[in-house]
Amino acid sequence: MPQTRKGSRVPRILRILHRTEYNYDRPVFLHPHHLMLRPRDGHDLWVDDAFLTIRPKASLRWYFDTFGNSIAEATFTEPTNRLVIESELVLRRYVTEFMSRQDGPHVCPYPFTYSKDEVRDLFPYIGLENEHDAGTLDDWLNAHFTERPDGAFLFLRRLSHAIHRELGYSSRDEMGTQTAGETIARGEGTCRDFAFLFMEATRRFGFAARFVTGYLNDSVGGPDAPVGGGATHAWADVFVPGEGWVEFDPTNRITAGSALIRVATTRTPAQASPVSGSYDGTEASFLGLSVSVDVREVDSPD
Repeated sequence: MPQTRKGSRVPRILRILHRTEYNYDRPVFLHPHHLMLRPRDGHDLWVDDAFLTIRPKASLRWYFDTFGNSIAEATFTEPTNRLVIESELVLRRYVTEFMSRQDGPHVCPYPFTYSKDEVRDLFPYIGLENEHDAGTLDDWLNAHFTERPDGAFLFLRRLSHAIHRELGYSSRDEMGTQTAGETIARGEGTCRDFAFLFMEATRRFGFAARFVTGYLNDSVGGPDAPVGGGATHAWADVFVPGEGWVEFDPTNRITAGSALIRVATTRTPAQASPVSGSYDGTEASFLGLSVSVDVREVDSPD
């Protein structure tokens, strides 16, 4: 169990309940499902307990994907008309000190240059996922992102705030993520859409960016409460020389914030589905999907 050093910041202890339910109009045979629900421990996030309950009963095989994310493969033996997956986590989320270090001489400038090794390591995260969106992105950025500071961190923060300011947030139950061009054309999107637009925009400026799926600690209410809670949340990481991967959530204008609780990071949004799988049967057999996420701060993990 992690120890809190004397004088260090006290972590937030969080209990997260994530429930996913699929319903069918008749018993169907479920193919193996892949679950991306368990966070990786790090210096800023510790997993005290993780419980996974699946109905009907399933056999689990754990492995790491190409990004090092923890994946559980669930295999079923009996047909069912209902699949319920419940994940319960008890976490310690430590507050990052990144925001307090932005006045030192080490601060990364913009424009910047990745080192030779960084370019080799980050190459998959630098190019646009959708090259045909380049012109649309450039036009939008030239119109709405005109203040471009000469420090990489402030540059990225202003870009995140521009997306938050110029586009409207809307929830969407349908699976999938809009392309950057679609989000710009519609003028609105979900947290997934905003994260992906931010990624593509930063890549346009030469940054390496990746998609993050996880949860949002929205337990503090009020008019300034973040949006996107009650379900899984998404944001982006950008690799800043000298600082490493830094979190940016344009949906809520959060930068490197402890309210963001990551589960997994991927190159594209399509690779970050918390639950994926299929079944034998017609599309009409599927009655619907419901997802709920509850994040609460607790006094202790006991």
